[in-house]
Amino acid sequence: MFRWIFLFVLIVPALEIGVLVWAGGQIGPWWVVFLIILTGALGAWLAKFQGLETINKARESISYGLPPHEEIFDGICILIGAAVLLTPGFITDAIGFLLLLPQTRKPIKIWMQKMLRRMMDNGSVTIFRR
Repeated sequence: MFRWIFLFVLIVPALEIGVLVWAGGQIGPWWVVFLIILTGALGAWLAKFQGLETINKARESISYGLPPHEEIFDGICILIGAAVLLTPGFITDAIGFLLLLPQTRKPIKIWMQKMLRRMMDNGSVTIFRR
């Protein structure tokens, strides 16, 4: 798992620089700056909206005596999506919006749940309950 994160941290910034330089040549540097600011502001608003909605759903689940399983994974996706949206670049913005929009977040949540189950089954992650 660490090697994938390490590769992500090395490769994505290099790709981002390439895309930003290319986009600057196509539409101009001021438009690139404008788009970076616009996607950051839109992402912050969407993250706040989705985060509050997820918190309300979690409260509702808890009030019915149910654990907020789905909401926890939603919250993780929203947190990661908001963090990468605040990073300047078009690739990270695309990843952030995929994680923030409920329609595209659902398959990612399913993948995350399967990965967590696999890690629990092979013993690399242990979850303790009270």
